Amino acid sequence: MLLTISTAQPPATDLGFLLHKHPARCQSFDLGFGKAHVFYPEASVARCTACLLLDVDPVGMVRGRRPSFQLSQYVNDRPYAASSFLSVAIAQVYGSALQGRCKDRPELASTPIPLEARIDVLPVRGGEEFLRSVFEPLGYNVEASRCPLDERFPEWGESPYFAVTIEKTTTLADLLTHLYVLIPVFDNAKHYWIGADEMEKLITKGEGWLAGHPEKVEITRRYLRFQPSLFREALARLAEDEAPEEAEDGAQPAETVEEILEKPLSLNDQRLGSVLAVLRASGAKRVLDLGCGEGKLIRELMKEKQFDRIVGMDVSVQALQRAVQRLGYERMPPLQRARIELIHGSLMYRDKRLEGFDAAAVVEVVEHLDPPRLSAFERVLFEFAKPPTAVLTTPNREYNVKWESLAAGRLRHPDHRFEWTRQEFWDWANGVAGRFGYKVRFLAVGPEDETVGAPTQMGIFEKS
Repeated sequence: MLLTISTAQPPATDLGFLLHKHPARCQSFDLGFGKAHVFYPEASVARCTACLLLDVDPVGMVRGRRPSFQLSQYVNDRPYAASSFLSVAIAQVYGSALQGRCKDRPELASTPIPLEARIDVLPVRGGEEFLRSVFEPLGYNVEASRCPLDERFPEWGESPYFAVTIEKTTTLADLLTHLYVLIPVFDNAKHYWIGADEMEKLITKGEGWLAGHPEKVEITRRYLRFQPSLFREALARLAEDEAPEEAEDGAQPAETVEEILEKPLSLNDQRLGSVLAVLRASGAKRVLDLGCGEGKLIRELMKEKQFDRIVGMDVSVQALQRAVQRLGYERMPPLQRARIELIHGSLMYRDKRLEGFDAAAVVEVVEHLDPPRLSAFERVLFEFAKPPTAVLTTPNREYNVKWESLAAGRLRHPDHRFEWTRQEFWDWANGVAGRFGYKVRFLAVGPEDETVGAPTQMGIFEKS
């Protein structure tokens, strides 16, 4: 398998300094599964190209392993198709460049230059559309041409292999990092065990670009080879990275913008009181607070002896830490502490810890989810956790005109991905109830205007 990296920015031979490989020499490196060779087919002031050629030993690759079928050690694409073997070679042969170090010319490592990388044979599960959806959001120009299986036998169909060239003005470290992470994602077949260390590697190498990538879910799923527990934890940690940071220099933190807007109405107190009343009336004893944040609803639930088990879950570790402090968890008497549990998790993925509860509360959470992910949330709550009662609140967008301090067309919180009108919420809630065997009724929370309704809308879902 072959990876070439080129630049045409004079003096182009600076690429040799960045890679720590002299353009006048051909170097070879022993790897556990074969050899890697680095050479420069062109090295001039105008243009320089470095080639990383990986010679995989097909016998050594499977030595000591039980083959999946009788001839698998001889019949496979591993010696020539870019895969996790190439990622390992990048890390071992170009390790200093991958880490952004340049001993002789340190200023070069942080300087963006026009770079072009080509992989002659890249297996892409998902085709060219997926290939582009991964690289183009990172700012790369992508050229891809499908490699034929055999032109003599068109009935064999199209191959999953592409010759791929990507171009961008960036640092070499960023280019190598993207290749290191993404090559195995396209191939979807790593040659080594996937454990917690791989998840940490993904989080580290994905810092600054993966959390906001539109394909982060699929990238993470494939990188971790569909291991659900690692996948959920990685996505939760990436969601933390994507969350807006608190403002500095005395500015108002984003987390309090909505609270300040609603404070004159005591809307948060009314909302929590309404949710508490529904949960109390349901007769529930075991209650989930999904998206519990800093534990405001949990604090109210703890005042009621009816609730003997209260579990709060949030995707933000920082929010859970603040909940521990605000609830005084460490100072609680043992019997009180035994009633509550705070867990880290995401509403995007099935979690068996959420099963077996009498009721669930989802207070001002759903509007923070990306609309394409609502279907995943619906299944997590209503198909898998399936509590007999679920109470959900969300802003009523129509009421926003009542706040003079809120600019026209603006949402109440910087992290809101959407806000529903009453009709939109009713349509969504009735659709969910019909699909998952619930009945739903609606309540208005806060002062109700005859034209635009109340500021908060509540749906109470009860199992049919």
